Amino acid sequence: LKSHRPNILSGAARSFLFDSSHPQQNSGTMTTMFVLFALLATEALGASLRRATLQPGAGSGLKLRSDFPFYHLSQEIQSETARLIDACGGAATTRSVSHGNVSIEEVRVRSTSAEPANRVSIVFGEHSRELISPESGLMLLKMLCGDVPSRQDLVRETLKDSEFQLILNANPLSRVKVEQGDYCLRDNPGGVDLNRNWDEKWELSTNKDSPSSIVYPGPSPFSEPESQAVRDLVSDFKPTTFLSVHSGTLGLYMPWAYDSKHMATRNRDAMLEVLKELDADYCQCPYGAAGKEVGYDCPGTSFDWVYDHLSAPFSFAWEIYADSGQSRSLRARWEEKLNAGSIALLEQGHSLEHTEFTDLYQGQSDFVRRSNRTEKRLREEQASNDCFSDFNPGTKEEYEASVENWATSYMKMAQLTAPHVLRLSQASEV
Repeated sequence: LKSHRPNILSGAARSFLFDSSHPQQNSGTMTTMFVLFALLATEALGASLRRATLQPGAGSGLKLRSDFPFYHLSQEIQSETARLIDACGGAATTRSVSHGNVSIEEVRVRSTSAEPANRVSIVFGEHSRELISPESGLMLLKMLCGDVPSRQDLVRETLKDSEFQLILNANPLSRVKVEQGDYCLRDNPGGVDLNRNWDEKWELSTNKDSPSSIVYPGPSPFSEPESQAVRDLVSDFKPTTFLSVHSGTLGLYMPWAYDSKHMATRNRDAMLEVLKELDADYCQCPYGAAGKEVGYDCPGTSFDWVYDHLSAPFSFAWEIYADSGQSRSLRARWEEKLNAGSIALLEQGHSLEHTEFTDLYQGQSDFVRRSNRTEKRLREEQASNDCFSDFNPGTKEEYEASVENWATSYMKMAQLTAPHVLRLSQASEV
């Protein structure tokens, strides 16, 4: 208390309370002191709690722990990461980059006996409400560091040609609020959609002057400390394969996201080939160039920026979870499209905005424009704070199946991109 109010009992007040020359006050002295100290203690505790809510991993997270105890809190992700690094036999390292009041941590995993050509960077949790994204990343780290015996052979083969950079919590301050029960919170504390804040056709955004939009890109490219920190970490790693992981529907995307008029041409066929194979084993969902899906531009995304500015041969953004009803319906519609021969349109260079695919999506995709009805439902859900199940598995059984499936798919992605990266590397040396 003294540190908060060093002079609170100085001067006349101190004299009044403790000077024996005022005997008429002595009988009430102890009561008055008790009240003053109780008020000060309450204020100090409140200030401490307010400061705590601004720190990643701070606060109890009692709401998430109570509702879904199989999810990790921020501080548990940090402690589990530290444990796994210690158990990784020297193959894992960590460091963090700070901008302003935000610190973002990376973990790198590389076999001590290999010289891998493929540098795989995966970013999780850009949108704080998508908790399943970091959970799948943590499961990948467990696999890479030998914590999942059934995947040891797959890990050994993967690390021969690939090393990993994992950014498990790309929106740490807002994640704390999600853990405390704000299950609909998508953006950072400044109200900015971090996956629209990258300097890749940012100027094309139609929401630059709409801070209330759920896809507000910020006042300028890289205006936010979170996107600055992730940019610095990824740029230092120089990935040859990049992946940004989201949830809200199912889909495996490649550039471009900013519009459908400019198709990614560099390494397009190889990217599509990788997505096609991964889709069959892990998603059974729409895949291809994100484009202007259903007339929806997505300027300012991380995977477009990495593909363009860092010249990564492979750059993807995946949506890894939809609630069971939506996923069954989406997969049925996608299978119908494939059986009707629509896959040829993707192989010919069309994006998923082609009219053949416009009826696929009805969910909460980060890259797909929703109908007015769906947008209205989303606003109603946000008002009632009831959108956890739109973005995350709600049962332990479904959760475990999801993280196992997608963590395995990340390693398979690395295995599929590695030979292409090696050939490109060898060709550049000739």
